[in-house]
Amino acid sequence: MDLRRDTKLWNKPCWCVHHTTGQAQCTQIQTIFPQETTTLQHSSKMASSSPIIFLFVAFLLVASSLSPVVSLPIPSDSGQHRRAVNQTFHPGLQLQKLKRVRAYFRKINKPAVKSIQSPDGDVIDCVLSHLQPAFDHPKLRGQKPLDPPERPKGHDSINTMEETSQLWSNSGESCPEGTVPIRRMAEKDILRASSIKRFGRKSTRNVRRDSTGSDHEHAVVFVNGDQYYGAKASINVWAPHVADQYEFSLSQIWIISGSFGNDLNTIEAGWQVSPELYGDNYPRFFTYWTTDAYQATGCYNLLCSGFVQTNNKIAIGAAISPRSSYNRKQFDIGIMVWKDPKHGHWWLEYGSGLLVGYWPSFLFSHLGNHANMIQFGGEIVNTRSTGFHTSTQMGSGHFSEEGFGKASYFRNLQVVDWDNSLLPLQNLHLLADHPNCYDIKQGINNVWGTYFYYGGPGRNVKCP
Repeated sequence: MDLRRDTKLWNKPCWCVHHTTGQAQCTQIQTIFPQETTTLQHSSKMASSSPIIFLFVAFLLVASSLSPVVSLPIPSDSGQHRRAVNQTFHPGLQLQKLKRVRAYFRKINKPAVKSIQSPDGDVIDCVLSHLQPAFDHPKLRGQKPLDPPERPKGHDSINTMEETSQLWSNSGESCPEGTVPIRRMAEKDILRASSIKRFGRKSTRNVRRDSTGSDHEHAVVFVNGDQYYGAKASINVWAPHVADQYEFSLSQIWIISGSFGNDLNTIEAGWQVSPELYGDNYPRFFTYWTTDAYQATGCYNLLCSGFVQTNNKIAIGAAISPRSSYNRKQFDIGIMVWKDPKHGHWWLEYGSGLLVGYWPSFLFSHLGNHANMIQFGGEIVNTRSTGFHTSTQMGSGHFSEEGFGKASYFRNLQVVDWDNSLLPLQNLHLLADHPNCYDIKQGINNVWGTYFYYGGPGRNVKCP
């Protein structure tokens, strides 16, 4: 996620945070993986007639056979991955890493009372509520999930559009009462990450105060300058093409507070396509939180202790189904995050009234009180791995001007005020930092309230 301070568009500085998220038959999408090649480079020279040189060359050949040359992905200084040429493979170090990976997964994969196989290859474990990862936290250990809070005033769960569900539940299988569905992690998931320490977390290099040199690009709307206690929107769901394994495309709501330094607090929820995190190109429901600008706290989904899940029907990190198609049926998900005025915890609602769970207030510093910015929109990562702008799509992969059925949208944007009431947005700001690649267009009407279309194809004639 990027943080940027834009003093060019408005008279006073505006802080803007950008990241780096009924049953129906699922539709098929193409799973796209980056092509990787392993290159073994060999060079040889004719040895001279000197016996000493001949013996030296022979020694080098024997030594090289004992230390095979391989090409492995490693993180670059910018946090991106690159291919390493002629990197020596160390079996001992790799074995140690594998042991750490297995120990880590024994910690996060909790014992299940039931497991459900999803058509996309996921395994959903039904874990007893009090054994979920959240209760590994010292301040939650021995406790049980809280009862549902009061919804904000003006909340209406009726949806005029067709809603999505989750692919794993389309078979009719469900988790029993008293359990929560958790997407099981595999060793291959963490082996795609740069390190165990950073697995399931965003890069600290994503925090910026300007757009110079940033590889994160956005099309967003935001409000600031007041005290906010939540936000709500319906988000159009697509399966955008992601061109590189280490890029992503997401659409989400940000709840933000802090000085935009190392004390940044965020709560985030929406959908994302992230081949590095999930190993495929499915759009997935996700959450994120941090209280120190992505440095040591917080994580995606349930990959650390923090978020307390209370629902047995929604698996955070699971694939969403069905998805929208160009000029055909459109589907969206309702997302609402709000601060319970009684206990101060931040609750998450998905779809038409399904309470997913909550972030305990003690996790945060500034968000322990309120948010000072709410943001809605899309974000992609542009690694320029081919030397050009990425062709990773945002939203539907089409520009905002194409409108309904073709461009992706957010609709019925609202914020929660101090009185726990949902209100329309006031003094809305729009920002598309690379408008030739991804843009945004806002509107308002009686049915959708405040809405906007956004997105784009990435690389094109005007976005080389």
